[in-house]
Amino acid sequence: MQPTLVAVAHGSRDPRALPTVQALLERIRELRPRLDVRLGHIELNRPLLADTLRRTPGPAVLVPLLLGRGYHVKRDLPAAAARHADARLAAPLGPHPLLVEALYERLLEAGWSPDAHTAVVLAAAGSRDPDAAADTRHTADLLSERLGGTAVVPAYASAAAPAVPEAVRALVARGHRRVAVASYFTAPGRFAAQSAAAATGPAAAPLGDHPALARLVLRRYDRALAARPARTPLELATA
Repeated sequence: MQPTLVAVAHGSRDPRALPTVQALLERIRELRPRLDVRLGHIELNRPLLADTLRRTPGPAVLVPLLLGRGYHVKRDLPAAAARHADARLAAPLGPHPLLVEALYERLLEAGWSPDAHTAVVLAAAGSRDPDAAADTRHTADLLSERLGGTAVVPAYASAAAPAVPEAVRALVARGHRRVAVASYFTAPGRFAAQSAAAATGPAAAPLGDHPALARLVLRRYDRALAARPARTPLELATA
């Protein structure tokens, strides 16, 4: 029997967040129908991760629906995995080309088009962890390449600088009249809404149940299974 895939979402008070994550999990189940796929939240929504793990018999792989290396990935989730009899922890989703493809397509859906006066702010949640900031900068660089060299500036909704409105203002001051916001969030929530409101151009939807995200979750699951048992989430994230 394959180990259970436990997708770990952060949790949000936004009522749209849980249905969005559930839709993503349905895409994952469609891609791999025989795999047991379950959901656990770090906080704010049920089921909480601890409850999901208590109800999960046998081995499990925790796949964070988180986009970089921050406190939850380095501290909370390893501790949760250690409390389960047989659990592995996969790397966070980002950075990865599949995420960039999803960001690109969400921008197109929002009406983005290349223009000499257009720039993009990659809006992320933010973290004080320097590895998290490095991951977001890497994603911004990859997205710039995917957009044909369009300027892409990483910015944050909390905990790190620059803030999203500040980054938009700076780009406008540099002559970019139309600043789009790429939503580097897995689901709707307060940070995503605040970031979108700062755009002077198109504001993309969160990644949500994009097919590329579903494929990436399965890749992280498979890689965690293939890794040597002693490998840490930090090693997986940088592999």
